[in-house]
Amino acid sequence: MKIEQIHHVAYRCKDAKETVEWYGKMLNMGFILAIAEDHVPSTHEPDPYMHIFLDAGNGNVLAFFELPTKPEMGRDPNTPKWVQHIAFKVKDRDELIKFKDHLEANGVEVLGVTDHSIFHSIYFFDPNGHRIELACPDPAEEEMLGKLDAVKWEMLEEWSKTKKAPKHADWLHAKELGKS
Repeated sequence: MKIEQIHHVAYRCKDAKETVEWYGKMLNMGFILAIAEDHVPSTHEPDPYMHIFLDAGNGNVLAFFELPTKPEMGRDPNTPKWVQHIAFKVKDRDELIKFKDHLEANGVEVLGVTDHSIFHSIYFFDPNGHRIELACPDPAEEEMLGKLDAVKWEMLEEWSKTKKAPKHADWLHAKELGKS
């Protein structure tokens, strides 16, 4: 048995139409389809919803539910905002900068470009409060991924015992922290 790929990832949205329009305008995602029901098919509970699906490229689908009868959306207060996010890959740094400029020109506050060594990222929030990351590979990504692959199990084992960050990959953010 093996998973082939993610079929779709679903989040909640405040307004389905606003979400479709925002993702279309800001990230050039096409609107694939909408499903609306008065009952949840899996649980059979009465609960009207609008379920929208967006094209995130390469067969990846980002979906949202608008739930008008439920209390206003919230966040897990125990999870920092930077943790839970949706990350999308873009071709290269030039494309990343074009998105940054486009987002900022349309009033979206953007954090970054952040250099993670293996990739570079920008961060921003959609109109629903979901954090979005756009990331592009670093030209030396393949070599660095090999170095990370070689220590992943040691790092995981050390973390599971100590709950302290192992130092096997300190080099990843050394430039950012002035240690290069």
